[in-house]
Amino acid sequence: MANERALARAGYKVVTASDGEEALMIAHARIPDLILLDMLLPKLGGPEVLHALRKDPLTASIPVIVLSSLPQKNEAKLMKEGATAYFEKSKMELDQHAESLLHIVKITLE
Repeated sequence: MANERALARAGYKVVTASDGEEALMIAHARIPDLILLDMLLPKLGGPEVLHALRKDPLTASIPVIVLSSLPQKNEAKLMKEGATAYFEKSKMELDQHAESLLHIVKITLE
């Protein structure tokens, strides 16, 4: 909730999902410019959401930034599975990194 408010205050349009299944439905219906994906989601976990996003031609090219409280050792695996970037939640304030996140996405897409 704090991340959503911070990004909205920074001028970004934010749509949230309450669980992994809803996240996939929203991603498919809206085709967002960027997805910030938590790994610990109800119903369908973050790794499964990431896999489903990459498997679907409509969502495969959407940049996905993984936000996780899991140890950094998972970063390489998630990047291999299609994450654009990985941030450990305990080490960041999303509002302070919004521009960096978008810069990462821009570099990745070019």
